Amino acid sequence: ASAVMAAPPVAPGKRILFIGDSITYGAGYIAMVDTGLVLSDPDTKYDVISAGLSSETTSGLSEPGHAGGKFDRPDLHERLDRVLAKTKPDLVLACYGMNDGIYMPLVEERFKAFRDGMTKLHDKVTATGAKIIHLTPPVFDAEAIPQRVDMSGEPGKMYAKYNEVLDRYSDWLLEQRKNGWEVIDLHGPMKSALAAGRASNPKFLFSKDGVHPGDEGHALMAAAVLDAWGIAPKARDFRLHPQGTEVLKLIKQKTEVLRDAWLTETGHKRPGVKAGLPLAEANAKAIEADAAARRLAKGK
Repeated sequence: ASAVMAAPPVAPGKRILFIGDSITYGAGYIAMVDTGLVLSDPDTKYDVISAGLSSETTSGLSEPGHAGGKFDRPDLHERLDRVLAKTKPDLVLACYGMNDGIYMPLVEERFKAFRDGMTKLHDKVTATGAKIIHLTPPVFDAEAIPQRVDMSGEPGKMYAKYNEVLDRYSDWLLEQRKNGWEVIDLHGPMKSALAAGRASNPKFLFSKDGVHPGDEGHALMAAAVLDAWGIAPKARDFRLHPQGTEVLKLIKQKTEVLRDAWLTETGHKRPGVKAGLPLAEANAKAIEADAAARRLAKGK
């Protein structure tokens, strides 16, 4: 099945919710997706929000001694009902997998927990009447962190071939297209781009810690989503627009203030997450930043 769909598969004005782990919490690719939509058509608005939560899984698993033993990984399913009930999205984009294999070798028990968690997520979202698009997990890059990986598969060390685990998780998600799931592949394009980058520069990285992509990786993730939505290349890459960098800066402010507010409003069990403003206050700031971004996008 082709991954191309109409630019977002919901009507303008509808709410698009991103959920995921720390890569989604970081909000880079979300702000870039939103920026791409703004640059593509400054007069058409979608209500883009994020409620990504660092360390989260959809498998419900946590490795022994996670976060130095301070807390277990949060499980999306502890908060999903509240998030869906309060945010009332029309479209959900979910990016999970990186933490779900808990950085250990592929074993059926963990793989099944991921498949079950993803299926439960899919069913819960569709039961609300919203659409869901799954995003395959970004790449794990063992070469970025040679001192932190080994082949033992023991807890406490990251498995050196963990990206092969993510290959399998991604393949499974892509296979669900035959069951009618919408899936956009981030893993494949990132893996290819990493290999191409390494071919010309052996020190090329998307991620300093092997897990969290920097700006270039987030740009690639955003491009995969915008591409699947048929957004023209010149809008897909903010760097090609004279005001693109400034527009992105404003959209990122909007994304972060809304993320913090929604995480606080919907509640979660992860310690150390910045508290957000009350929703009304966050929305006012977001509206202001969004309006300024659209003026810039129009060249005003």
